[in-house]
Amino acid sequence: MSRVANRNPAVGITAVSFAALMFGFNASSVKIILGTEISPEQLVLFRTAITALIAGIVLFFTNKKAFKITKKELPVLVFYGIFGIALMQWSYSNAVSLLPISVALLIEYTAIVIVPLVSLLLFKEKVRPRLWFGIAAVLIGLAIVSNVWNSALNPVGVAWAFMAAVCLSIYFLIGEHTQRKRDAMSTLFYTFAVAAIFWTVINFINPGKMIDINLEFNLGGNLSGISMPVWAGLLWIGLMGSFIPMLLDYIALGNLSATAVGVIATAETVFATIFAWGWLNESMTTLEVIGGLIVVAGIILAETSRTNSIKV
Repeated sequence: MSRVANRNPAVGITAVSFAALMFGFNASSVKIILGTEISPEQLVLFRTAITALIAGIVLFFTNKKAFKITKKELPVLVFYGIFGIALMQWSYSNAVSLLPISVALLIEYTAIVIVPLVSLLLFKEKVRPRLWFGIAAVLIGLAIVSNVWNSALNPVGVAWAFMAAVCLSIYFLIGEHTQRKRDAMSTLFYTFAVAAIFWTVINFINPGKMIDINLEFNLGGNLSGISMPVWAGLLWIGLMGSFIPMLLDYIALGNLSATAVGVIATAETVFATIFAWGWLNESMTTLEVIGGLIVVAGIILAETSRTNSIKV
């Protein structure tokens, strides 16, 4: 039975807003841990495996029936797990390692243009014209926040970021589709289990240097006085940078359209810039603060653009 009738936009907006906050902090965490000997492929493997394990344990003790899956759902969840999760997190990790965090996220969030275009052309989602003004404001604000014109852009990093944008679009679009019939926790379990299996195979075929998870690494920046073992950093990213915010995103996609979730999720860039400034000492100017306000204005404009016939 479809869950669309039970959608609650307020729950969706709250969930995706908190997810954006957590993902914003996670960007700095990923950048720091990639400064150790761990590769992006290994990081994504640990991250997806930890998330799938936690989701599986929660399901086992709270809703075993949710493990049931139909033949019709299986190919969708496999496709989603590979392209919407495994490759999205991989390309994002590579982009963040080669570009300033805010620039990487600016490029990745061009997905907010792809998503409504696909929704409009394929799913006939009706919106008021001001959606496009809202998206334009968000992109302009993100460009200002990223200070993109003063950044020495690594072309390989840019390519990774655009790949992340395509995968993020898949994440939003199929995420909304799966949440019409399946609960957030079981979706999280299956998609991340698929992603973990995918990266286990890739790392087996093309093994990288094994990292000592007991190796101590420094948090750098304003937290340079603190060190922790790699395993603690991986556990933090798996729980606070993946499991919880991804669960919140899936809850949001069950209560809002993919377009709406995508636009609100761009707040991650503003949060990431603030955290990178406060933690990693990445610069933040008055102009960038103004850019953040433009992003917020664009989100509000876009969020009020849906017609009554839209699937909120």
